[in-house]
Amino acid sequence: MPEIFSLGQTPVTCHSFNADRTQLAVSLNNNEALIMNKQGNEWVPSITLSEHDKLITSIDWAPNSNRIVTCSQDRNAYVWQEQTDPETGGLVWKPTLVLLRINRAATHVRWSPKEDKFAVASGARAIAVCSFDAENNWWVSKLLKKPIRSTVLAVDWHPNNVLLAAGSADMKARVFSAYIKEVDERPSPTVWGSKLPFNTICGEYTTPAGGWVHAVGFSPSGDVLAFAGHDSSISIVYPGGPVLHTIRMQTLPLITLTWTAEDSIVAAGHDCRPLVFAGSEAGWREAGTLDDPSAAKSPDSRFGGGSPTVGRLKTGAFATFRDADTRGQSSASPVTDTKLTTIHQNTITSVRPYAYGGAGVSQVSTSGVDGTLVVWDVNAVVALTSRLGGSHLR
Repeated sequence: MPEIFSLGQTPVTCHSFNADRTQLAVSLNNNEALIMNKQGNEWVPSITLSEHDKLITSIDWAPNSNRIVTCSQDRNAYVWQEQTDPETGGLVWKPTLVLLRINRAATHVRWSPKEDKFAVASGARAIAVCSFDAENNWWVSKLLKKPIRSTVLAVDWHPNNVLLAAGSADMKARVFSAYIKEVDERPSPTVWGSKLPFNTICGEYTTPAGGWVHAVGFSPSGDVLAFAGHDSSISIVYPGGPVLHTIRMQTLPLITLTWTAEDSIVAAGHDCRPLVFAGSEAGWREAGTLDDPSAAKSPDSRFGGGSPTVGRLKTGAFATFRDADTRGQSSASPVTDTKLTTIHQNTITSVRPYAYGGAGVSQVSTSGVDGTLVVWDVNAVVALTSRLGGSHLR
């Protein structure tokens, strides 16, 4: 069964775990990042990172260096490092300045695999690739600009620490070289190319019906790229072929994805369900969903089963107000009218790897506009698909 946590009555804009999954960094649709500690079956807020002036749009927690990077609509990013306070002797989180050099909102941020760089997508039709300047004790950026024609919505790093995938509102998914001579070793040749000076375009792909590219991701090997568009499509690219497989769905658009193995992807979005896609260079299909639609759910199952909440369902009046707040339901209609059969009751904004086992990711975490965090067992979809007689196969 999925682990279900309610983090608040406001949307979870983004989330990221530390290396051992004992701490969680989230933004609850405001200009602050909360660090929560795992206490029993609850996530309890412990520290507030408050340096941004506007909505925090993305958070990433580096597992090895234990640094957190946040970016915001205020056009800034900060790198947070846990340090010892000389006055009290306790541990505090101190921000380090990042010189982004963008004049529009920052939209998405991810650490590189070696954690010596991070990439910040923005509305300035540019991606800031940032590295540390030890002499001045700040992070400086180099901008990837051409041929981006609109807001960059998502970025993801190749395992070689040099290539960077980006999806943007100009309907394109691209693979760039983010090679910085002073930081990176010369990369080995890949299926994406061998000569990789900064801002080299290694691949450019368009959504089938011209939708914004909301999510991008490299496979664990880095040899395959997946991207999801606002035209309710997900595409998988094999540049060595070259082969491009596209799945057009009848559901609402996907806005976030993560690879769980070389032949498996979990993606989610406005349909409120994490979908699983499986395949190879020969072809891809929608393999099922992690959210079992046939499972009986209590009137407020997302708050039940011993799961922690900020406010449990106590009265019908509370439920009415909560539903009006989280789903825009009017008080004139019964609560049950808009109760979804899914665990998430609103758009899933982020899906991230949570635990690893065997040949890939064994669990993923999702957070959404309903203020809920859910940890899913990726392997559950195999049993579910079998029980439903393959009804989810396409």
